[in-house]
Amino acid sequence: MSISGVTTALRARLPELAEKMALRIRSEVDAYEDESLISLDSLRRSCLANADRLLTHLHGEGAPEAEAARETGRARAEQGVPLADTLRAYRIGSELLWTEILAEARTHPEVSNDLLVSESAKFWALFGLYAEAVAVAYRETAAELTSQGQARRSALVEALFTGIITDRTMWEAARELGLPEHGPYAVAVAEAGAPGEEPLAGAEAALRRAELPSAWRLLPDQQLALIALPHAAAESTCLRILRRGRARVGFSPCFGSLQNAPQALRFARLALAGLPGAGPGVARFDDDPLAMVVAAAPAEAAHLVEVTLQPVLDLPAAERSRLLRTLEHWFASGGSAATAAQGLFVHPNTVRYRLRRIEELTGRFLSDPRTAADIGAALLAVRSPGKGTGGRAVGGAGDGR
Repeated sequence: MSISGVTTALRARLPELAEKMALRIRSEVDAYEDESLISLDSLRRSCLANADRLLTHLHGEGAPEAEAARETGRARAEQGVPLADTLRAYRIGSELLWTEILAEARTHPEVSNDLLVSESAKFWALFGLYAEAVAVAYRETAAELTSQGQARRSALVEALFTGIITDRTMWEAARELGLPEHGPYAVAVAEAGAPGEEPLAGAEAALRRAELPSAWRLLPDQQLALIALPHAAAESTCLRILRRGRARVGFSPCFGSLQNAPQALRFARLALAGLPGAGPGVARFDDDPLAMVVAAAPAEAAHLVEVTLQPVLDLPAAERSRLLRTLEHWFASGGSAATAAQGLFVHPNTVRYRLRRIEELTGRFLSDPRTAADIGAALLAVRSPGKGTGGRAVGGAGDGR
């Protein structure tokens, strides 16, 4: 005994059944109501293919074949239909088909109730098999689309940073990246501890919650971010989020056009290079532009150190440290010996004596603004380890006062 007579009759009515299934799904699942998302014709074809596959196997022809179910899963993932709605629609269509099988079976006296119970178990086992195929294909396609989308976004960010996008396509790139067409923007560069590591993991989501759109690019040694700053408080909010990441970050000046993204990236990298110490922090290029200029030209900075401060650097470590730290405090205090003395916990005359000692060693007078500028720039170069100064740091051996 079989229900082949039932399945033969229903297969002859497949176009009609597919139409009923499509209309029922469209009326009961919100995601399927949008014609621009899923056309009725497309839904009808999907229903027909899946119903045909179920009926064919119940008819006794061949092993279960889930390709139609997989195609449904792939199509819905590409169309952006939620997986839950996709599976609900598949269940609604299957329930309607089983109802039609029962109705048709009543016109076939040879089909007993016991046979229907047996075929019911087979039908719903097939439904489970095919629904799983829908879900697996959906997830695989969604993962592939996500990967492709991330790769494309990363490529677009790289194109903006390298300046290879033309004016005509720049607004298209901004739209696809979810960025406003016009600035202000800023660029952040974070130092990665290991290849592939995201030093600012979670920052993109935090910026999104703060309504600051951003686009990211991960390199082996750095993570780059192009961030929109659409309102007056945006920059301070952005910096607060970046500081929470506990990474070493360089931050560019704000800029108005995406055409300036390559230059802003350079400024952010210079800010990162000029970040003192080895711990986390955020260095803004605008906080110390002279230091950024020094960092941008290490060979020239090393020569400047040689022609201005080399006699001081040649001193024994303890005296060198005292003189350099005195210079640092004097510049930080705006040239006030009294204020510098307070920071160093010494008498103002001690500061003046050390400054005269520096003038004697270098043959340059700090009262000359040009000399002060040269020595200040050289001090910045010395303060940055490895920038052509033999790795010497300001706070060398000795008490440093």
